[in-house]
Amino acid sequence: GYELRPEGGRSPLESATEWVTTTCPKCGGDAMRDTDTMDTFVDSSWYYLRYASADDHTQAFDVERVRRWLPVDEYVGGVEHAILHLLYSRFFTKVLNDMGMLDFSEPFLRLTNQGQVIMDGASMSKTKGNLVNLQEEIGKYGADAVRLTMLFAGPPEEDIDWADVSPTGSVKWLSRVWRVASDIGAAGKDSDPTTGDPEIRAAVHKLIADATTQTDAHRFNVAIARLMELTSLLRRSVDADALSSPAGAAAVREGAGALARMLSIFAPFAAEEIWELLGNEPSVVHAGWPTADPALLVEDTVTCIVQVAGKLRDKFDG
Repeated sequence: GYELRPEGGRSPLESATEWVTTTCPKCGGDAMRDTDTMDTFVDSSWYYLRYASADDHTQAFDVERVRRWLPVDEYVGGVEHAILHLLYSRFFTKVLNDMGMLDFSEPFLRLTNQGQVIMDGASMSKTKGNLVNLQEEIGKYGADAVRLTMLFAGPPEEDIDWADVSPTGSVKWLSRVWRVASDIGAAGKDSDPTTGDPEIRAAVHKLIADATTQTDAHRFNVAIARLMELTSLLRRSVDADALSSPAGAAAVREGAGALARMLSIFAPFAAEEIWELLGNEPSVVHAGWPTADPALLVEDTVTCIVQVAGKLRDKFDG
């Protein structure tokens, strides 16, 4: 008989040397049979457990470290994973849970099936002749603009037809952000945000709150739309001479800093330059995501709608 317990990270089948050593059926020379006979899914079905203690060579995974880090918070993959990797991973996890090796039975807490970037209504392929050269697009528009275009085109689970979009719009928006940041940066940087104009600050913090909510929900297209609204708010404020007063300047500077910080996860190169343009020390990534002040999110007034027989007759704020 043969020892079927793996040793030294080698397949037990390797111990059957008489079987392993053979003759090549084509050339007649010495040959060895492949002893790695298991499907690759046997490995990939539990790799997430191994990540927690990849430095441990004495066991499959360290139970304590797995308890600390797992289960996985977010799984991002194509829809085809539902009948392949996800199915096998869940099976392995449930078996290990039944064996008492894991204290959870579901490996992934949240699933996002991302869509594809297609062209002319079909998946890109050399055969169809509808390939888009990514390097050419980046060379023409810049990596930030190309990334923004894909994120702004729609929710991540939907396909994007590159024939229907263009990075030109993203380039124009980033240029607007750059110009307003230049104007604000040139006005100086010493200001206390809490002394800022309350109306501007309230509008800024509401956009921060909504952008945060949308980003957490992976609605990146909506989050970017809120950043565009923030850009417009800053532009209007600057054009209305907000920088001429300490309160206006403080509020506008706070908004510009928040814009750069939020932009950094969507357009990191531009955000870094804009952050420095505002007079801040690099890097914007160390500044973190801005937090909305709950006190500034409270509405002082509400809009009341008057309807008669289902038709709008009037509305007033109170």
